[in-house]
Amino acid sequence: MLSILTYLTASLLYTLVGWYFWRNRWNIAVSPAKSQEGGVVAIVWERYAMLAPLVLHGITLYQSMLIGTGLSFGVGSAISSIVWLTAFIYWFSRFFNRLEGLQTLIASLAFVAAIAVFLPLIFPSSRPLDNTELPAFKAHMLVAMMAYSLLTIAALHALLMTVVERHLHHPAPPSILTNLPPLLTMEKLLFRIIWAGFVLLTLTLLSGVVFSKEVFGQPLTFSHKTLFGFISWGVFAALLVGRQLYGWRGKIAARWTLAGFIALLLAYIGSKFVLEIVLNR
Repeated sequence: MLSILTYLTASLLYTLVGWYFWRNRWNIAVSPAKSQEGGVVAIVWERYAMLAPLVLHGITLYQSMLIGTGLSFGVGSAISSIVWLTAFIYWFSRFFNRLEGLQTLIASLAFVAAIAVFLPLIFPSSRPLDNTELPAFKAHMLVAMMAYSLLTIAALHALLMTVVERHLHHPAPPSILTNLPPLLTMEKLLFRIIWAGFVLLTLTLLSGVVFSKEVFGQPLTFSHKTLFGFISWGVFAALLVGRQLYGWRGKIAARWTLAGFIALLLAYIGSKFVLEIVLNR
């Protein structure tokens, strides 16, 4: 009963945070006078609003992933973990970046997280993974989740840039786009995120190849997961090379980012979904 209440409370708090940011940042253009109402209190509230649901969401993940002495990591826990880590990185980054306009996107992440928190219950995994006690496995899993989360943020960022560019010359752009940073600033941030995610993705693939026997208990095998993982790596590598050599930006950068992210989804989440949900294996 306590566990169910934790899930419900986390989802409710995510929903309330999402509603607050949508109501005060997305839905209407905030006038200077209104933006000053509440002063420091409003700033503190907005900075720490996500902390409580993030903590509760983390507790639910801890409860759902631990089965006895092993670690369960089914498709529900995998997606929920990526959403949690994405929301955490995005929330935590606001303490170090002054791109306040981008922080309004916390509304969309909060609404997604309110649903994702229930995925371990909807798609439970009753069989723990093998070799989860090995340090190599833990390091591989941590780096992989960080890579997925950063590249998820990059994909969301690319989508936002696409919307902003389409409304760039619109006489009356939507109010949610009025407080965003300049497109050039967003583009620079996008490539910083991609570089960080690409480095972590490279480490993930290298650890899977070099330490396959120690991490997974078997030699590296060629599978759909491996294929799409390297395709995703190749797409992001080509994007970064194209940026350096040919100055790729704008629509080209956004399209390559989304293509690499889709390949990454197919590599891990797609393969787990097919095996666990479709094939029941």
